[in-house]
Amino acid sequence: MKRIICIAILNLGMCVYAAAQPDAARYAVKFFDFYAENRPVRMAYRDVSAVGKPNGETILLLHGENFSSTYWQKTAEILAAQGFRVVIPDQLGFGASSRPDIHYSFHELSENTFRLLNYLGVREVEVVGHSMGGMLAVRFTLLHQAMVRKLILEDPIGLEDYRTFLPYVPLENEVHIELHATYDTYLARHKTFYLGWKPEYETYVREEASSLDTGEFPEAALAAALVYEMIYEQPVVYELADVHIPTLIIIGAQDRPIVGEMIKPDEKPGDMPRMDMGTKMPKDRGTQRTAGAMPDAYQKLFGQYQALAEKTHEAIKNSMLVQIPDTGHIPHLESPAKFYQNIIPFLTP
Repeated sequence: MKRIICIAILNLGMCVYAAAQPDAARYAVKFFDFYAENRPVRMAYRDVSAVGKPNGETILLLHGENFSSTYWQKTAEILAAQGFRVVIPDQLGFGASSRPDIHYSFHELSENTFRLLNYLGVREVEVVGHSMGGMLAVRFTLLHQAMVRKLILEDPIGLEDYRTFLPYVPLENEVHIELHATYDTYLARHKTFYLGWKPEYETYVREEASSLDTGEFPEAALAAALVYEMIYEQPVVYELADVHIPTLIIIGAQDRPIVGEMIKPDEKPGDMPRMDMGTKMPKDRGTQRTAGAMPDAYQKLFGQYQALAEKTHEAIKNSMLVQIPDTGHIPHLESPAKFYQNIIPFLTP
């Protein structure tokens, strides 16, 4: 049985058919096998064909830290209905891809993605990156400027250098924290992404927590810690001015992301030098971070996302900035109609 999803976009009545089943089953997962640091790995991806008359354009969708290609599937459906081919990889360490113990870097993830696109015969793309995927999208664009036609940054993180105000956490401490994750800590983290929680969002919590009760959980915890280390240590904010292609920055007006919220809740403004993690392995840090327990003193100085987005707009000369009201960290899930009303005209050839 099928249902019809109708979305009005700029006076266009667009109806697309979608199977009445979970997002995870909407488009088949395929695999690209290659080597990373001399280790055989598998990169999962979805390759969605254009519906109707193809326009000859390919869109690359890059997911955030707590997600995989799954949460992009309705977006892919909408874009495919507009004639686009859509490629959605699960980066190594996420979703159905391998979780190898390697040095995670945005350079490496960019090259993995480039290899996948070559494998699929894609020579030009328009790139959409959300959250951590925004950092990856910037790095991919800088490395492959001749390949990228347009860039969309949806609530990208990394608009400030976290190293300048967040304490360094040794990898073994971060792994310890990840190993103490529970379904409830994942749920608490996801609830911070939206202004209003909806039951359908829990699909993505279940996906992230799917390894908790498996023998692969230690590998997943290590991969998550390595990814956090990558985000913390490899800022792209200083290179935004080197992006010269047409860029759309689209954010939720109420988004306030601060990565690695590990500051003690009782910290005071005078205590703002870095917290000494030393040999400490606080079992509750994961709960504090996922619950968003960043002290007010830090909230007032950092994570000022609307101001950061304005600075990003100023840095990327050929850019537009759109703020979607009453929306948090994931506009394409929380305010989809407004999201598509802005991105489709920008992407359309």
